[in-house]
Amino acid sequence: MPETPENPEIMNNPETLWNPDLLRDLERRFGCPLYVLDEAAFRKNALRFTAVMRARYPKYRLSYSFKTNYTPYVCSLVRDLGGDAEVVSDLEYELACRVGFPPERIIFNGPDKMGEIAPALLSGSRVNADHLPEVAWIADFARRHPDTSFSVGLRVNLDLGQPFVSRFGLDPEDLPQAFARLRRVPNLSVAGLHCHISRCRGLEAWRRRTEILLSLADRFFPDSPEYLDLGSGMFGDMEPALASQFSDVPSYEDYADQTAALVAEHYRNLPEDRKPVLLTEPGTTLINRYVSLIARVDAVKRVRGKTLAVLNCSEHNLGETCTLKQLPLRVVPADPPPEEAPRESLPDLRWDRTDLVGYTCLEQDVLYRDYAGSLVPGDYVVFGNVGGYSVVYKPPFIRPGCAMVVRKPGGEFALIKRAETFEDIFATWSFS
Repeated sequence: MPETPENPEIMNNPETLWNPDLLRDLERRFGCPLYVLDEAAFRKNALRFTAVMRARYPKYRLSYSFKTNYTPYVCSLVRDLGGDAEVVSDLEYELACRVGFPPERIIFNGPDKMGEIAPALLSGSRVNADHLPEVAWIADFARRHPDTSFSVGLRVNLDLGQPFVSRFGLDPEDLPQAFARLRRVPNLSVAGLHCHISRCRGLEAWRRRTEILLSLADRFFPDSPEYLDLGSGMFGDMEPALASQFSDVPSYEDYADQTAALVAEHYRNLPEDRKPVLLTEPGTTLINRYVSLIARVDAVKRVRGKTLAVLNCSEHNLGETCTLKQLPLRVVPADPPPEEAPRESLPDLRWDRTDLVGYTCLEQDVLYRDYAGSLVPGDYVVFGNVGGYSVVYKPPFIRPGCAMVVRKPGGEFALIKRAETFEDIFATWSFS
């Protein structure tokens, strides 16, 4: 595991003022564990990111990745801020429509969507084809609707020097065939290019993907495409305790210089109305830092010389990051300590190293390793930077999902997702 700060419980976030009275009140009102969304901080981050990109290229548009965290309240905030929706399933497409995104502000991606994209195509949403069978499906669909004009994009598979072959997008050698097949349909046009690749967050990778799409745009579009979509995968703002575990965390300005600035330079001689729209699809970049999880220590035990603190949440609540890095956390001691476990009667763990573990029956359910500090039952642990791939990843494994509240700009807390129940989990099952 990476080195951790001397005081990892200090999240260094002056906007987060957790205290025992507040946490007890939130648990009484909404339950525990509990997700907390900081609305004001999320808005500020999204606006800053967009402003930085538009400073380099005014025709930039932000398209929020629903798969990262499809909390309807969050999606509505993006809508109100003028962002677009990026979806990868009919479930997410219906959600985007229901929270009020007009069709032209929805991008439909994903590697397996042929049977789901008909409504999006008919309504004028952006659809990016991932492979040749999907290209054939779209061409056939357009032929069966000759009175409707369709416009689609093509997703390109990228080689950025990464140590794996990405599974997303068309092989570049298949692009001529894809363009030819789509352009043979009179009521169908190709509007843009898209790319998506995971685990390539460095600046050089972002510069390279931009250069590749620009080169392909010059090759396949006589003038310019309607849009270029660079996908997702930028580092976002994060707590210092988390950022210190990475060798390099580029700023938004750094990313903009390697993407939007390159597009601006490439099309500098084109009139504004003929320049393509530039899109990226941030998910964790926007949301990760601005969701916290409040959990509670339910038991502390020693086993074979190892000290373990059992929490009432699991790794599924926190998302993948907790399996790769040490999440920022803040321990808020129970005050007063629980009657059944008076603090003064418990062993002194101040100089012990404690693993924080979850409630599941999985050996790998470790939330934080080698915590240095005092922990007793009843203490609260507030984990930071859990907005991405947490709420949407939590399976109905052992326990239902917990509630989520939003901290409004005025400081009040409002429920935006109730805790799930037995009825929620088993509504689709037959008991006969």
